[in-house]
Amino acid sequence: MPHRLHLEKFGPVHALPVLHYKMEFAALVRKAVERVKPDCIAIEIPPALQSQFQRGVSRLPEISVLRYETGRGRKRGDDSGQTVYLIIEPADPLVEAARLALERNIPLACVDVDLEDYPRHEEPLPDTYAIRRIGLAAYYREYLNACGDLAPGREDLMREQGMAYRLQALAERHERILLVCGMAHVERLKLFFAKPQAAPLERVAREGVSLINLHPDSCREILGEFPFLSALYELRRGPLPPEPAPEAQSLRKRFNAFELISGGRQDAPEEQVLFQAIVRSAHHCAKGGESPDRQRSIFRLFQEAARHYRQETGEPVHIWQKRSFFRFARNYALTSGYLLPDLFQLLASARGCVDDNFAYAFFRLATFYPWQREETTITTLRLRPEDIAAGSRQIRFRPRVRRREKGLSHLQFLKRKRERKPGEWLEGFDDPSICSYPPEDLLIEDYGRFLKKKGALQLSEEQSRVEPFSASLLDGIDMRETLRNLPEGKIYVRENQRAKGGVGGVVVIFDEDRGKDRFPYVMTWLGEHDQESDMAFYGTVPADNIVGPGICRCEYGGFMLSYPPRRMHDVWRDRDYSFARGKAEVLLLAALDYSWEKHVIYVAGRPPRSCFRQIAARMGKKIVFIPIGSLSPLKLKKLRVFHVLFGHDKRNAAKDYIW
Repeated sequence: MPHRLHLEKFGPVHALPVLHYKMEFAALVRKAVERVKPDCIAIEIPPALQSQFQRGVSRLPEISVLRYETGRGRKRGDDSGQTVYLIIEPADPLVEAARLALERNIPLACVDVDLEDYPRHEEPLPDTYAIRRIGLAAYYREYLNACGDLAPGREDLMREQGMAYRLQALAERHERILLVCGMAHVERLKLFFAKPQAAPLERVAREGVSLINLHPDSCREILGEFPFLSALYELRRGPLPPEPAPEAQSLRKRFNAFELISGGRQDAPEEQVLFQAIVRSAHHCAKGGESPDRQRSIFRLFQEAARHYRQETGEPVHIWQKRSFFRFARNYALTSGYLLPDLFQLLASARGCVDDNFAYAFFRLATFYPWQREETTITTLRLRPEDIAAGSRQIRFRPRVRRREKGLSHLQFLKRKRERKPGEWLEGFDDPSICSYPPEDLLIEDYGRFLKKKGALQLSEEQSRVEPFSASLLDGIDMRETLRNLPEGKIYVRENQRAKGGVGGVVVIFDEDRGKDRFPYVMTWLGEHDQESDMAFYGTVPADNIVGPGICRCEYGGFMLSYPPRRMHDVWRDRDYSFARGKAEVLLLAALDYSWEKHVIYVAGRPPRSCFRQIAARMGKKIVFIPIGSLSPLKLKKLRVFHVLFGHDKRNAAKDYIW
């Protein structure tokens, strides 16, 4: 991997070209100080702001904001002006340079020129994460090729000439000067430094510069890097605290039987749990003593948010949801011209690929900055994104929380029937026969029909034919192909060809259970009437979750439906399927074996092994694969939970115990 650091040298000045408020450049400042070992550090800040800026840097890791007014009284006593806010946060390269200068007793020089109403520049720059892969030299070279020929504005020339003047004065007193400034100025600074410069015309002092404390709620919205990244960077600047165990504390909102026995649940403050998640992430977001890797940090953020989501809702984030999240977030970032997604894109991906509850857990951790306090010795101020920049993007979460009824506890499960004496519900297991719960049967049969229709539609789309319009419109105009070939000036029409053969068996795999221990319970159920399919499934052990007398709650790992009913033998003891590598493959083999139709639907996180397509072809059948990530996650959650009843007599009372 190429060395990531690159410095432009002119005279005793070693210039580090940076982009402001980017974590990758803050990390390069630390590398530059180690390599150059400067006797002076110069930064792109006006001298009129230096004292308050250094005061804000000394408050870190608490985030401060410099506030001052510009443009007052410039035209005929006009008292209108603009308020400028300068955020002092850990992941900014200028702040990091000043912080290192204070920590190592290196003289700090602010060399910028204080101008009124400096125009805002919006330059389309590549993703800064590329620096970790190609190095700063290649990144800076591509920047010069793209933006080096742009004519600078009058204000930029005044600033660069003033900075060159101050650097010339510093060069007379220091042998090694590290300059940290925006990469838009470095090349012209080299030219101006080689010529004598005059002192700049600027404000010598500025009144009304105040240092304020940023409100913790504002940290969620206006930082250059979202708070989770800033917190990781701050932790990895120094010695890391010990890594907390994952199960040390949780955000779980439900009671546990052992906690009830021991005297009640022991709640941990939410801030403490979130901070422990950040500390755990800091241990795994980079190698050795390096600064956080943005890609690893996003992955750790997802992992910790998924853990909190499971603690709060009892629902895991499945592997197919994880795969969909990162694929969608990557593609979303590419549409904006970036390698990695920003916080808004991550939240949109979390909400779309999992649900609103997960997106809220993700947001809560991603925007948590543990060191910020509301009550400090200086004034605290709330800021909005509109106060800093031109606008913002909004995203809404709708976490699904059961409504409270007046006078009742928000712990809704307390309204369910409970045992009057210990072990009372165990008396309901005297019937050796088992059966299902009819409302859940209707739900799963209806979803099986939906999957058959979806598979048939997918087959017809695969066999459709598109051709230029000549004499017939066939089944209609294909707008996608027509627009794709718009320069040809032709209209394309589509002919839908119906797939030969119907759809028979349906296999849905939620979890392949590679470890063979999460879903050990296997069963083959026969349909009770002509409207029901035969079913084989694997799931959790019923005895692990007893919710009523003879009523157990289970969770599918995978299931298979085959119609017509009353034909299926016990597929789990069939020796013909002994070569299958797992439970999912057993279900697929059984679906191929018992299907009367040509096509079998297979829904899973990944397609079956190639040998199964050969097996299907020898049987005159075909496997239609549907990625589980393309289906509604909310519908799949409802479908995945089922109940086992020990005896048909339990069906009458089951509604009182099934929640």
